[in-house]
Amino acid sequence: MSKKRKQQELEKQNNIQEEEVMTLKKQSLKDLIAPSGIDASNIDHLEIISSVKRYARSFYVSTLPRMATFPLLFRDMYLFGDINTSIYINPIAESRSQNELNKVINELETERLVAQDRGNINRESNLAQKRYEAEQLRDEISAGFNKMYEASIVSTIFSYNLDDLDRLTKMLASEMSKSLVGVKSAWAMQEEAFQSNLPLMNNKMKKTHSFDRRSMATVFPFVTSDVGHPTGIPLGFNKQTGTPILFDNFHSSLNNYNMVIFAKSGAGKSVTMKTLISRSSVLMGIESLALDAEGEYTIVAESLGGINVVLGPNSKTIINVFDIEPEIVKDEITGKEKVVLSVENKVEDVTQALLTMARGSTRSTDVNELTKQIIAESVAEEYAALGITNNPESLYEDTGRELRGRDALYRNKKKMPTIGSWYRRIERKAENDQNEDYRFHYSYLLKVMKQYIREYDGQMAYFDGQSTFELLDGAPFINLDISQLEERFARPLAQQILLSWIWEKYVKKNSEDKLKARKKRVIVDEAWMLLPYPEAVDFLNTMARRARKRNVSLAIISQRFQDFYEKPEAQAVLTSSDTKLFLAQDKSEIEQLKEVFKLSEGEASFLITCTKGEGLLKVGSETAILQIRPTEKEFEFVETNLNKLAQMRRKKVGQ
Repeated sequence: MSKKRKQQELEKQNNIQEEEVMTLKKQSLKDLIAPSGIDASNIDHLEIISSVKRYARSFYVSTLPRMATFPLLFRDMYLFGDINTSIYINPIAESRSQNELNKVINELETERLVAQDRGNINRESNLAQKRYEAEQLRDEISAGFNKMYEASIVSTIFSYNLDDLDRLTKMLASEMSKSLVGVKSAWAMQEEAFQSNLPLMNNKMKKTHSFDRRSMATVFPFVTSDVGHPTGIPLGFNKQTGTPILFDNFHSSLNNYNMVIFAKSGAGKSVTMKTLISRSSVLMGIESLALDAEGEYTIVAESLGGINVVLGPNSKTIINVFDIEPEIVKDEITGKEKVVLSVENKVEDVTQALLTMARGSTRSTDVNELTKQIIAESVAEEYAALGITNNPESLYEDTGRELRGRDALYRNKKKMPTIGSWYRRIERKAENDQNEDYRFHYSYLLKVMKQYIREYDGQMAYFDGQSTFELLDGAPFINLDISQLEERFARPLAQQILLSWIWEKYVKKNSEDKLKARKKRVIVDEAWMLLPYPEAVDFLNTMARRARKRNVSLAIISQRFQDFYEKPEAQAVLTSSDTKLFLAQDKSEIEQLKEVFKLSEGEASFLITCTKGEGLLKVGSETAILQIRPTEKEFEFVETNLNKLAQMRRKKVGQ
């Protein structure tokens, strides 16, 4: 093809494109969206002719309920399927609305007097109530607090065959009747109704209803995220919609069962968790265990018939950090359950706890990898000395005879190593080790660990000895109260050791088979205390990642989010928690929350100004503004304000 011929073809194509553009510019919106043709010969539906024939039937709202609730009024209509809905809203002038309401009031009063003369008490009462409401509305409008509107609601359903169109028509009428909304087919007016439902702002259907300002708001299709689950406990109310939020900590839609609660002091953290514990125990049978740093959960344990354990300098309770339990796991090949024992993992856990003890409240830099090696070797030797291996049978004493049936269930378990026996082993090894590098670390351990040894009357000897109680399965709530311990170091240490002990005695006992496993929750209150101690943070992260496998929810409660924000090692706790609840926040921490959890400006402002019991609930990717309202009976054991508790007691005595 010659160059001139190519030039002519190119100019021809450009001219065609320009003509098409000019044609589109000349067309109106109506021309652009109109189908190839519409057959309006039928009185109850339309046939839309295009590349594929479709059928359409239009409706209008004929009756409305006496009371309207957002977002339930037209929700089923908006979400019905292949449907378009248009709402024409026109404000009514105040003078007209006043005249019409006065007319209605006079008519209602006349009918009421007639009913009174006839002795129809029920009708008289209903008419009197309607007159009162009409007078109240009239007074609100005259004072400028309210306004009247006329609204016309038109919908059109689309389908590819008539049978489906008839079926969908009946289904829509049935769904809308549940909320007392009546819909009627625009019989013999299908063309006018269809045109009214086009985006042309031309309402040819004059079927209107009167709304005031509050009821008019219920027709708008703007709703918040639908937070919550089909099953669960009533956690509170969605403040934007007024609907209750059902929360199931173990719902299959969640990636994990963990949750975090952050709030400043006095915002309602403990009240929220106590409400969650009590309701989930009664309604869902979830067992909970709290690591209570402030002594706030004692009354919950008493109210639910649970167990309250106090750990302190003067208590007789002993927690043995060396306790080890077998666990039931699923074989990856056969899928069957088997009992296993991991001494290596337990040696690591005990070593981490003893390292924290050795560093002490000053977090001494004299503790290094060599110190850790000495501790770990001695811990492993303690188990080996008792013949405890990875064989679960090694946990039990050898009776010299085969045990069967009930006798096998009541085998004698070996006494576990203790910090005291480990300390004596360190003493013996120190005497025999002539290596100068090792001698310094032995000497350091013997000095700093003496305070944990009962034999030397150590002030923190409550971890030395055989454990004095067991965590029984089936208890609705177990509270481990460590509030009597010194706050700066003893409590964080107790939190770490108890977490390891809870893992052995409470979490690992749960089966990996979800059909057999109980639903359990472990609450760590005032978790910020753990953050200065690397070993404690490491164990907390590990527990957060592994809890779901055991059907366990780890709940972290803290008032100092900034500590989590500034410690990258603690980020795994946040990323491993699918549920997050933020109650009232301090201004100094709101920027960090915005950055980590991608909060909007409005959400951040709300968290600064919200009142006690209000907060932002994030479940997965959904968010809602939550209002938590314990019942009057629940307040008897969830309230933490001392002044309010005293007031409640005086009120009870007065009754």
